[in-house]
Amino acid sequence: MKFRPLHDRVVVRRIESEEKTKGGIIIPDTAKEKPQEGEIVAVGPGARDESGKVAPLDVKAGDRILFGKWSGTEVKIDGQDLLVMKESDIMGVITASESLQRAA
Repeated sequence: MKFRPLHDRVVVRRIESEEKTKGGIIIPDTAKEKPQEGEIVAVGPGARDESGKVAPLDVKAGDRILFGKWSGTEVKIDGQDLLVMKESDIMGVITASESLQRAA
């Protein structure tokens, strides 16, 4: 990617959910809500505090995250639909539970 976010911004790729319901009904794209889950593609260096020091972000490229419904700005970079958002728009990082890790 040829885009580097500044300060406390991150670039996110949405993770699409399944297109079918449990009953096998296919939901058209126009009726689906945009997913609020994504994978971080790139992160900025961090925001400066009052003393001028850069505070690094708590997330890194590759993290799977949840974000608010109206978070970020949609952009197209290298033909991909991505979101650029502030770290504060991220609700949390999704991690695999211990039981799932044991099963793998």
